[in-house]
Amino acid sequence: MNDDEPVLLHTEGHVLHITLNRPRALNALTHTMVRGIGEALTRAAGEESVTAVLIRGAGERGLCAGGDIRSIYEDARAGRRASVDFWRDEYRLNAQIARFPKPYVALMDGIVMGGGVGVSAHGNVRIVTERSRVAMPETGIGFVPDVGGTRLLASAPGELGVHLALTGRAVDAADAILCGLADHFVPSDHLDDLVRDLSRSTTAGEVTETVRRHATEAPGGELAEQRAWIDDCYAADTVEEITERLLKSSVPAAEETAAALRTLSPTALKVTLAAVRRARRLGSLEAVLDQEFRVSCRAFAGPDLVEGVRARIIDKDRSPRWNPSEHGDVTAAEVARHFEPLGDQELGLVSR
Repeated sequence: MNDDEPVLLHTEGHVLHITLNRPRALNALTHTMVRGIGEALTRAAGEESVTAVLIRGAGERGLCAGGDIRSIYEDARAGRRASVDFWRDEYRLNAQIARFPKPYVALMDGIVMGGGVGVSAHGNVRIVTERSRVAMPETGIGFVPDVGGTRLLASAPGELGVHLALTGRAVDAADAILCGLADHFVPSDHLDDLVRDLSRSTTAGEVTETVRRHATEAPGGELAEQRAWIDDCYAADTVEEITERLLKSSVPAAEETAAALRTLSPTALKVTLAAVRRARRLGSLEAVLDQEFRVSCRAFAGPDLVEGVRARIIDKDRSPRWNPSEHGDVTAAEVARHFEPLGDQELGLVSR
């Protein structure tokens, strides 16, 4: 194991450990990392000596903050297509994780956002801690939730998933479990003990029992108490009507949410709303990932992703100039265009 590698692999007992190893970049995913994880999972699936896989992030800040946004920005500005190739392999990895035949234990400690959700929340043993902050914050940079995130959020109770998809809000452990993004809460200072005990597990059943033995009840979240106004407001058909309901709700948190939505990309908001609602009808993760690939490719070619990354990551002025700048100027035809087939450039997971 070379500690300079972006993905570290080692085995303890019968558990293969995958460590995302870019702590200075909050373990943001690169194409090389995606390929490395996929290759490791392919080998582990066929090795009888491997009972389970455990994925975690190096450093103290989190599992993974997402993809390498700066490289996507530079790629788009230069008119290249490396980001599309990255997404193609990343989304295939998300599907591979969801179908992995052995326990896939994700330690979702600290920050878990965007692509970090993709390499964790599709697993079958998802652990959060009191430090967890889980989010799909893509609308803040003029993008749309991907890596299967629209399916995960579409499956959340009521309209909670739509709320999180549009706002990009980060949730804590209890709310991540409530929304179906995680399964178990383990205090962060117990993780080393959990990992040690997992290494002694020789069957999938023992892995499950070990996790349950270490898990406790998560501290109370916020979303359960906010369900009434969230479900009412986000049941509306359009972003405009959702915003209007939020403003008229007389609930301070709802009014603050309406103000926050007005700062985000109108195109990204409308496409995100459509994507989550379409995901509810698509059924399989593969079908949703095929849809997300179309949307991502179209967003990559549009103006708001570059502008959103510029405002948040590059210049950090937090003053993006969205195009169009008003919700009403984003037409139904423009939203529908994001979902049109890509011809021979399709991701094609369903056909596979």
